[in-house]
Amino acid sequence: MSNLITVGLDGSRAGSAAADWAAHEAELRGAALELVHAQDWAQYGPFAAPLPEPRPQWAEDLLSLTRDRLLRAHGTLDISTRGTSGLAASKVLSSSAADADLLVLGSRGLGAVAGFLVGSTASATIAETETPVVLVRSVDGQDPPPGHADDPAPVVLGVDLRSDCDRLLAFACEEAGRRACPLVVVHGWSLPPVFSYAPALDPGVTREMADGLENTLRELLTPWERKYPRLVVDARIVVGQPAVQILDAASDAALVVVGRRIHRPALGARIGPITHAVMHHATSPVAVVAHD
Repeated sequence: MSNLITVGLDGSRAGSAAADWAAHEAELRGAALELVHAQDWAQYGPFAAPLPEPRPQWAEDLLSLTRDRLLRAHGTLDISTRGTSGLAASKVLSSSAADADLLVLGSRGLGAVAGFLVGSTASATIAETETPVVLVRSVDGQDPPPGHADDPAPVVLGVDLRSDCDRLLAFACEEAGRRACPLVVVHGWSLPPVFSYAPALDPGVTREMADGLENTLRELLTPWERKYPRLVVDARIVVGQPAVQILDAASDAALVVVGRRIHRPALGARIGPITHAVMHHATSPVAVVAHD
């Protein structure tokens, strides 16, 4: 553990919200905070705009002014800055994440229905790093970003019982423990396709399958509840599309935690459809945790 949180800045409102969230998180963890800017991020982004001053000076001002602003609110934080140029932003950010415990990025919010606009840089960075990445959407007004460190709302974790969930559970339990808030664990499921052809299905079969999943989830959570005895855990087995069920449970969450399987294919890594949907439609910060 490096005890370091890295946040990517691009000069946008979303980047500013990400920096605020990361500063709160750093205080919770007693961690140092690193502000990183890759100069090609704003230049080649889809919403690039002319800058009022030369790019190197603008980037330097962005880092220094953000650092000064955060220090006024979090005077005890150890905050460093780093600017780079000539490399793809996703490469810079994933390289920075390798030395950190957490990478925080901004995502422009498009409202409660449309949710996140996750740019190509953020998506590429998530696929390229095994460090947990938190996406924080921009907010209007002067209120803290949703899901900031002082928020008493729950941490919501989406799990796939067919996968190795240890890294996800470790991250989610630690986040809920730091916030002294409940942990809601959601597994969404549907009947196997073969049952859609049955003219009638005994309700007892559905109940039996749900009971089996509930027992599996309870067995999965038992060692973590022993490790975190003060943590209140709400385990939910719900019928329906997993992404929809996670989003429904996360409507007022302090943080949503989802997984990404570590793939090393020849054509590069990818983000699964459930995580992709949650990233784009959640209104709370979303943590994407890579796992086997």
